[in-house]
Amino acid sequence: MTRRVVITADDLGREPGTTEVVVALLAEGHVSATTLISVSPAAERAARQVRELGVVPRLHVTLTSERGLPRWRPLGGAPSLVDPDGTLSDDPFALGARGEAGDVLREADTQRRWMRDRGLTPVAADSHAGTLYGLHGRSWLAQTLQWCARHGLAFRLPRDPEPYFGGPLPAPLAAAHERAVALADALGVSIPHTIATNRRTAHELGAYERLREDYLRRLAALPEGTSELFLHPSREDAVAGPDGTVRAWEARLLRDPVWHKTLESEGVEVVGDWWS
Repeated sequence: MTRRVVITADDLGREPGTTEVVVALLAEGHVSATTLISVSPAAERAARQVRELGVVPRLHVTLTSERGLPRWRPLGGAPSLVDPDGTLSDDPFALGARGEAGDVLREADTQRRWMRDRGLTPVAADSHAGTLYGLHGRSWLAQTLQWCARHGLAFRLPRDPEPYFGGPLPAPLAAAHERAVALADALGVSIPHTIATNRRTAHELGAYERLREDYLRRLAALPEGTSELFLHPSREDAVAGPDGTVRAWEARLLRDPVWHKTLESEGVEVVGDWWS
């Protein structure tokens, strides 16, 4: 068995700056996958650009807006997902307190159809801001896995969650995760061995080199099988606040010769998916 990794640039279509960076990284071969936010005004152009590259993004099921951007609206009728003005809240906990499973699945399916209508038939899905996993209130993970099974979609649910969370899960969350993995296996929904990303702020990191060091450590620790590293590369001026700094550092990392040399020296094979 060998170590494989999917290197994913999340948030294609978030806004023009992020889209520009993600499309460039795909064209340069520095990432092997991306995920598409279909509720954004920038999504239409993003879909056209990746279609021209021959890339099919994963469906980034998006149920919340982003702070610092004009609020997004759901693509379908989803009354329990929106604020009184009809927009998606930028607070995942607000969604977790009120979202109904039927609305969640209808919106996910509408976003899937939106991609298919544009010649991009996704074969996997994941959750923008982690809202489907029950980390902010209600969980729709079981329903989401059943929905994935109906549509033949793989799903970003780590078999081993510790590299993402940085340690063992609390007992109730560990039990829920174990049930979800068992359900995914029973339904035939493909999931990655593990997943990892940066979860620290620019202030906590202090410098680009600390971010690089962290990702190099994660790379060295990847287990046998197929895992996923997902990043959020962008231009610093495209994302409000300190998040923009971290996203610009991630774009820099993906082009960094040190990163590429370490991929080679670690003998990790970069692949496009965890399900084929």
